[in-house]
Amino acid sequence: MSLLDDARRLAATGPVCDACLGRVFADRSFGLTNAERGRSLRVAAALDDDEPFDPVDIADCWVCEGRCATFDDWAERAAESVETIEFETYQVGTRTPPLIEENERLLREEVGADPDAGEPFKMEFNREVGKRVGRLTETEVDFERPDVQFVLDVDADRVETTINSAFVYGRYRKLERDIPQTEWPCRECDGSGRQGSEPCDHCDGSGYLYDRSVEGLIAPLVEDVMDGVDAVFHGAGREDVDARMLGTGRPFVVEVKEPRRRDIDVERLESDVNAFAEGAVEVEGLRLATYEMVERVKRLDASKTYRAAVAFDDPVDADALAGALDELDGATVEQYTPQRVDHRRANLTRTREVYAMSGDLDDSTHATVEIHGAGGLYVKELVSGDDGRTEPSLAGLLGVGARVTDLDVLAVEGEDEPFEDDAYFA
Repeated sequence: MSLLDDARRLAATGPVCDACLGRVFADRSFGLTNAERGRSLRVAAALDDDEPFDPVDIADCWVCEGRCATFDDWAERAAESVETIEFETYQVGTRTPPLIEENERLLREEVGADPDAGEPFKMEFNREVGKRVGRLTETEVDFERPDVQFVLDVDADRVETTINSAFVYGRYRKLERDIPQTEWPCRECDGSGRQGSEPCDHCDGSGYLYDRSVEGLIAPLVEDVMDGVDAVFHGAGREDVDARMLGTGRPFVVEVKEPRRRDIDVERLESDVNAFAEGAVEVEGLRLATYEMVERVKRLDASKTYRAAVAFDDPVDADALAGALDELDGATVEQYTPQRVDHRRANLTRTREVYAMSGDLDDSTHATVEIHGAGGLYVKELVSGDDGRTEPSLAGLLGVGARVTDLDVLAVEGEDEPFEDDAYFA
């Protein structure tokens, strides 16, 4: 049976609009819309039969029930839903009414075609409305991770608009101690600030154990400038609350939910954050990033460099310290879960590398040491030994009790590649 014969049989099932007719043959002759393809088949059949050309009003179509005449209307509704939103990319999806899906199946059965022959109503609706949305908003379609997603619920006659998150990457330095990276809700009142009818005496009614956090000094400003509804802070690991983050800083990403603005001045934002933090925290290198940067920041293997002030229980000789540091330089260390974190970490023995370790005595009972180690190395326990849970350790090699009194992180860098890769920036 010929193509025209199939077209005749489809047209004879009742009023079938050009788009629905052409959609069955969507894999034939590229460069045409389905409506053009269907009209061409109808004209060719009329010429071949030497019969008058009889066009079909889309509103009468039994397959789409007139929906193929509404592309412009849906596009306008989608565009109106984002009139106040800055975006560059979009994607359109469609929920097809079950009745139209059934009609499409019945139409194809008429000529013994595969149920998936040509293309489905949903695909045409996505494409035709999508093209119009692009023209109306002067934006580009993106099938991977668009700024905005539209779902056209045809049955419910509703446009559902989702504004995807925006991302800002940077590095932070924490210049004061006793500031956690993220907000730390009070455990006693579960962050409510109250115990029964009274203010929580553990957090003085604030709901938080610390008044400030790195997250709290950065994320709200990014959220505000992008006019979002919420912000989530993602860090490349975290330093202890009592440790400073100095040197080149720690990589982070702020994810802004439902931003109304994306085209922002990151240099000005950087200045605003630093002014707001008043010397407690500094940021640098702020850049708009892709959503993949969140995973990169959280998953990329990174080494850390630390500077630790160490106090010894008894006097230590400079030569003995130098010998112990030499043994730890390049050592492989076994660390059982430290006592200070075993309430929130699984009890495991982890093997970690000490890439480099050096230091000098400040006096007979105090030293400053610098440690470059693999990610996950417990530095405080490398010094103290943690009652034998870390082997070898500085305390164990010296035979003298030792503890870290002050800790600074000087660098957080990717093990095999830098965090800053242009492929991950917008």
